[in-house]
Amino acid sequence: MSRLSIITKSKSQSIVEELYKDLERRIIASPPGLCPIDVSSSFLKLCHAQTCGKCVPCRIGLSQLEHLLEDVLNGDATLDTIPLIEKTARVIAETADCAIGFEAARMVLKGLEGFRDDYIEHITTGKCLCHLEQPVPCVALCPAGVDIPGYVALVSKERYQDAVSLIRKDNPFPVACAYVCEHPCEARCRRNMVDAPINIRGLKRFAVDHAGNVPVPKCSSPTGKKVAVIGGGPSGLSAAYYLQLMGHSVTVYEQRQKLGGMLYYGIPNYRLPKDLLDQDINAILSTGIQVRLNTSVGDEENQVSFDELRKEYDAIYLSIGAHTDKKLGIPGEEAKGVISAVSFLRDIGDGKLPDFTGKRVIVVGGGNVAMDATRSAIRLGAENVSVLYRRRKKDMTALPDEIEAAIAEGTEILELHAPKEIEQNADGQVTAMYADPKIIGLMDSAGRPRPGDLNCPPSRIPCDIVIVAIGQDIVYGPFEHAGLPIKRNTFQVKESSAVIGTDGIFAGGDCVTGPSTVIRAIATGKTAAANIDTYLGYHHIISSDIEIPPARLGDHPACGRVNMTERASQDRIKDFNLCEYGMSSEEAAQESRRCLRCDHFGYGVLKGGRVHEW
Repeated sequence: MSRLSIITKSKSQSIVEELYKDLERRIIASPPGLCPIDVSSSFLKLCHAQTCGKCVPCRIGLSQLEHLLEDVLNGDATLDTIPLIEKTARVIAETADCAIGFEAARMVLKGLEGFRDDYIEHITTGKCLCHLEQPVPCVALCPAGVDIPGYVALVSKERYQDAVSLIRKDNPFPVACAYVCEHPCEARCRRNMVDAPINIRGLKRFAVDHAGNVPVPKCSSPTGKKVAVIGGGPSGLSAAYYLQLMGHSVTVYEQRQKLGGMLYYGIPNYRLPKDLLDQDINAILSTGIQVRLNTSVGDEENQVSFDELRKEYDAIYLSIGAHTDKKLGIPGEEAKGVISAVSFLRDIGDGKLPDFTGKRVIVVGGGNVAMDATRSAIRLGAENVSVLYRRRKKDMTALPDEIEAAIAEGTEILELHAPKEIEQNADGQVTAMYADPKIIGLMDSAGRPRPGDLNCPPSRIPCDIVIVAIGQDIVYGPFEHAGLPIKRNTFQVKESSAVIGTDGIFAGGDCVTGPSTVIRAIATGKTAAANIDTYLGYHHIISSDIEIPPARLGDHPACGRVNMTERASQDRIKDFNLCEYGMSSEEAAQESRRCLRCDHFGYGVLKGGRVHEW
């Protein structure tokens, strides 16, 4: 009989595991713009350190790859080195015994395919094509380029009005983004190397909640130029705001009775109350922008023809959004009780609340619109709400917080199920959804595993309502007739936010990118304003003279992140009142002090000082 022993971690093994965690945090905090060959070389060395060394491809091949990449970085390589790297990596990928070897080689091959020009540039000039245009990670990842360290520092000094003014220099929707922004800025926050990213959106909300009325800057002298903005969503209103500040005369044409686009008609009150959205819109309109509501623009059948606007205005910005649902393409989807998520949320935005009391609801889709529809259906009294998604829950594109909130409110996620057919009764009313079970399979080009067919009979899921939330398209017919280029249901741009630059016609937002985030729509509006200003013969500068507090030189000990909390699920499902609580003064003070001020330290010193203009 063999003796049993209790195996405990040695001190060295514990330290190695801590180093692995430190390495993971450092990778997470890697800013965009690093030299891709340098990064590849570093990862390759890490992979080499993990190999057992038993097979020749790993033991010798990876070492040779390391030397070849070092030659490129050190200026000792020739153009003949590139095919040698490719040949060596391919041999390793095809002959290595384990995943460590063939995945390391595959990573090098992927890099050669993706940034071969960088290899050539290193070899021929000794320089890297990549450079840190914006060395502060959070600012680099904010589509609108907001000075995040600046307003976080202002919050820490309780200068909330200055914080909102600084945000508004690059983003005229500080209130809306404080409540619903997807905060991509937090993804590479360098604070990850210490503990966890700064709660940037939470600090923005604290600023807007405590700033009161913050006046907008004065407009520049009138230029005499007229610009039409078609579509009053976040992209259109952002462009209109900056163009008006530059001194141009802007008129916004909006098809519906309220401005805000999907901010108003797509995001329910429990996430963004309409009175808070109105704060942003009223501030934007206070610059003197003219608005024509309930006005359709298009061909002769519409109230205003596009050709008329071409004659009347010096430039036109198209930001009509994506407000029509995509179809499921399955039998039975024309049955009574099958509704689109966009029209469903639009009715709620208009105050038309359907009664779902006792209804069984299925929501098809996995994005933020699907989650908004799901949580709204619960608040309308639905007996049961299920989300049908053809991939796994972890592959859903909705914000993780939104998914978890929906589950906490009673939603069931039916992952790996694809809609097959909608059953209806003799009256044409929905009675059930048939769904095909799926198996997760190989990765697609976006890095998500594809769902594959599973040889199982379809599941029958009884329901009374089906809400379709699988994406949106634009209504482009009238504009296509006017000669604007359309491809794959979106406007085609020649340059950043320009459709036909020589004609003064520009486009941006969801009608160019497809359904995207609020902050990206705002960023395209800001970019379009700069392009239109240049097209009109000007080069106005939007600047801010707000003095940013100096960076603290004290220590930054590890400290937990302050997360936002919500009302109890059993209470919040009863109404459409705001769910999320803001930070307390103590929480905001602590969270703002966690900022490492990367605008002054680290890569930030390369900037040579902060410049508040664009």
